[in-house]
Amino acid sequence: MPEEPFQDLSNDDRRDALLVAAGPAGRPAYLLEKDIWVVWTLRALAGAHFGQNLTFKGGTSLSKAYHAIRRFSEDLDITYDIRTIAPDLIAGNGGNDIPPNRSQAQRWSQEIRVSLAQWVNDRALPAIRAGFEEAGLIAEVRADDDALLISYRPLFPDYGFVRPEVLVEFGARATGEPREEHLIQCDAAPHLLGVAFPSARPQVMLAERTFWEKATAAHVFCRQQRVRGERLSRHWYDLVQLNQTDYGARALGDHDLALTVAHHKAMFFRENDVDRNPINYKAAVSGDLQLVPDGEAREALAEDYGRMVEGGILPDDAEEFDLLMDQCADIQARANG
Repeated sequence: MPEEPFQDLSNDDRRDALLVAAGPAGRPAYLLEKDIWVVWTLRALAGAHFGQNLTFKGGTSLSKAYHAIRRFSEDLDITYDIRTIAPDLIAGNGGNDIPPNRSQAQRWSQEIRVSLAQWVNDRALPAIRAGFEEAGLIAEVRADDDALLISYRPLFPDYGFVRPEVLVEFGARATGEPREEHLIQCDAAPHLLGVAFPSARPQVMLAERTFWEKATAAHVFCRQQRVRGERLSRHWYDLVQLNQTDYGARALGDHDLALTVAHHKAMFFRENDVDRNPINYKAAVSGDLQLVPDGEAREALAEDYGRMVEGGILPDDAEEFDLLMDQCADIQARANG
């Protein structure tokens, strides 16, 4: 018997199906619904004529492609290859995708920002609309500078901590490499026989590079001693989850990859610490990494972590925050050793 596409079911049947899948999937039905829209969006982008120039990365890739983390990751982080959006800049730099100095990095960033916003509006937005139209989906898709927001009519009245919308954030100051192709499926799919869900095959940044992207982001938080921020604690949760897999061990053993991330961030993402001194990314990945914040910054992170658990973004059995910090201290010690 052929499977019936999820989008062809009545609203009542969709609700019933997701409520049935919620138990074995270990997620609320409204998160399973949002996950379907995430995959539909990724399918539209990966299937577009420019799909090979895009790299799916971030926490959602760790969950959907590598199954390395158990939290629900609700938005899409996409890199559009810098060599495609800014070929003149690359050619003028001898084919090197990293600018020679900070002054050039600022010029590159300004030019790429303008080009990316135009590309999002002129290419990415129509591609998603076309993909949705082909699938018979109804949603509002709008561009906001270098991001797209997909708003859909939810099947469930209470979405708790999340919104019935998918945010796609684009960047274009990197190649997206190293990367590899992965099959992306909906979380509800294994639990509902007879129903066909969307899937996608995007290029995905290697989990090892994502480890160092997140580790350096956590380092910046600690050195800036931030006392506010929303959903930032996901980075620490992801690091601990990755540390329990082979991806984490391989990342910690790949100093060249860590230096690549550090060099890229030093050029494009300059940050200052609490005393307004530039953060030294190279030193961070070479024995001076800090993953455990102090004082009010730690308290703020703990509060954010609690909200993410209460909102269902992190699983109910997620580690207590203090235990999470103990595990991060262990990662920090191994990285610095």
